[in-house]
Amino acid sequence: MPAHLLLITLLTTFLIPFTSPASPVLDTNIISGSADIYYRYDLARTDKNELTSFTRSNNQFSIGMAGIRLEHKTSRIDMVADLGLGPREQEYAYNDQGIAQAIKQLYISYSPTGWLKFTGGTWETHLGYEVVDASGNRNYSMSYIFSSSPFSHTGVRADLSFGKNGFMIGIANPCDYRSIPPGSYDNKEVIAQYSYAANDNVKVCLNYVGGRDVQNNKTHQVDITLTDKFNTLFSLGFNGSTSMSSLAVEKYATSRTWWGSALYLNLDPKKWLGFTLRTEYFDDPDAQRLPSPATIFATTLSGNIKIDGFIFIPEFRVDNASTPIFFDHDGSPVHTAANFLLAAVYSF
Repeated sequence: MPAHLLLITLLTTFLIPFTSPASPVLDTNIISGSADIYYRYDLARTDKNELTSFTRSNNQFSIGMAGIRLEHKTSRIDMVADLGLGPREQEYAYNDQGIAQAIKQLYISYSPTGWLKFTGGTWETHLGYEVVDASGNRNYSMSYIFSSSPFSHTGVRADLSFGKNGFMIGIANPCDYRSIPPGSYDNKEVIAQYSYAANDNVKVCLNYVGGRDVQNNKTHQVDITLTDKFNTLFSLGFNGSTSMSSLAVEKYATSRTWWGSALYLNLDPKKWLGFTLRTEYFDDPDAQRLPSPATIFATTLSGNIKIDGFIFIPEFRVDNASTPIFFDHDGSPVHTAANFLLAAVYSF
């Protein structure tokens, strides 16, 4: 029996036996949402220097995404319909067309016990430190790690929690595909996570996704995130990730890799004022994600000015590459690109 069919069988087998005594049904409806807009100016006066997601513009006002999340919860069932409209959502759901492209997440979860939950549908990836919603990040522009990693998974998963430890295992379509193209129906990927929460302020997650993509290539990505809140003034985050792929057209003879690490230093001198310095090192020796082989050191400084559900984000970013993969205003290749942006994010 193929591995993904065996996993589905095991999840189905364990769905019924581990039920707890009946408990009162508690119905809860939750509606939340967000919207973001921004202005970005590249100091080289070109729109060719943005190699990460969602902010590929220059000297213009742009919309990001308007999203609404509808959730209905009972004591055991959780249904989420998370919808988005705008260029940010179009880039996120790039494999979909029409109304399907507006679906950011759509899943149903069932919890037969307090420590076990089954989920089926489509959801945002568990990899990485950053998320697709601008309201969930302190930097507005995205990291190279986020932009090179999967955005979403569609399949089934089981989440287990035991005290400070959490486990997740699942089987899904190839990354970012809600519907697998003809000829690749047998291709699936395994997703997994181990998390450890030492306390309310410290958490570590070890993440994995691997299998065959729609081109029948063998892919594997291992990712780790760390969050540590020292006090109300200072906190940090870390994301390290490495990816390896073997191409079917090369009969899997060689492996192509990229890896990166990003450190997030957060300072909050006031409840309404915060600063985040993101430093990222990204190495792509096989040009899997960059226009040509290169290493990049990117530094991003963002402010967060908060008024109720509104956040104003002024941001300055400098990316320096080992090879000239960026461009000056006259089209000549250069090693360094710099830009600033102003973003407005509202969430409720």
